[in-house]
Amino acid sequence: MRRGLLILLLVLAALFLWPLTCPAPWVYRPGEGLTYESVGGAKWHQPNAPKQYQFAKAAFDKKQYGLAKKAARRVVKRWPLSDDAGSAQVLLARCYEATHWDERAFKEYQQAVEKHPKLENYDEIVRHQFAIANRFLGGQWFKLWGVIPVIPFFSSMEKTVEMFTKIIRNGPYSEVAPQAQLNIGAAREKQRDYLMAVKAYEKAADLYHDQKVIASEALFRAGLAYKKEAQTAEYDQSAAGQAIGTFGDFITLYPNDKRTRQAQDIIVGLKTEQARGALQTARFYEKKRKWGGAMIYYNEANSKDSNSKYGLEARQRLEVLKRHVPAKPPASP
Repeated sequence: MRRGLLILLLVLAALFLWPLTCPAPWVYRPGEGLTYESVGGAKWHQPNAPKQYQFAKAAFDKKQYGLAKKAARRVVKRWPLSDDAGSAQVLLARCYEATHWDERAFKEYQQAVEKHPKLENYDEIVRHQFAIANRFLGGQWFKLWGVIPVIPFFSSMEKTVEMFTKIIRNGPYSEVAPQAQLNIGAAREKQRDYLMAVKAYEKAADLYHDQKVIASEALFRAGLAYKKEAQTAEYDQSAAGQAIGTFGDFITLYPNDKRTRQAQDIIVGLKTEQARGALQTARFYEKKRKWGGAMIYYNEANSKDSNSKYGLEARQRLEVLKRHVPAKPPASP
């Protein structure tokens, strides 16, 4: 019995230790990890970084993105300090972008920028990142866990803001940086965080004040964002005042801009709305027979927009209330 068991164990050991071929093996190589190599597949392992990169580039040009991705990644992992590592990193990012894995592509481009800042096509890389971020700003959804390749799962303006922030950090004076800063404001507006949008636009106006088109656009958008904040829920008098001030600055700095008339009309509308708000508050105090408080707000309604119906009503009520407010005694000599 024991002898039979011993023989069985020896046979099993021989089977496990005997070298066998595998029709679709997973191959482990130091520094590379496990890779899958199908029978009859392309011999994509090359002896050095230049040949490996050229192989990856040729596969990419043939739109064999899966093969190009494996070959490019091998350069990055096996020869990270080679002259071809940076180009391979960019090629890897392009493979992901070509197959619509935009979030992963952005991250791979970021790796190229951070690890190889002296790449000749640095500006081109930043433009690729800008294009990806714009797609998300336009409504493209991020994928679940960043890995499901078919069905997008959710949209996140916060992640989009992070992308534009990295683009600006990568090249604060690049061709796309000013628009990236404006787009941060646009993303905040989509979140309905209008005060954060204002900060982004004001930063754009400050950083790129020497670029008239960008600076004027940023200041005008800041005024519009303040206006939106003023109109949320109950009318926000302070935000309305800031909107009026911002549009006033816009008119002063860019008097010949085609949007000057629009800015003037917005200011008139905001002042009218301020007068309406002050009139409502005055009515409240009058109902409570708080004559002093009522007169303060009627005066404010009149001063905000004396030509409106709210200003007219405020003046009429002031005349009536004067009968309820005793005159102050003259000051003693």
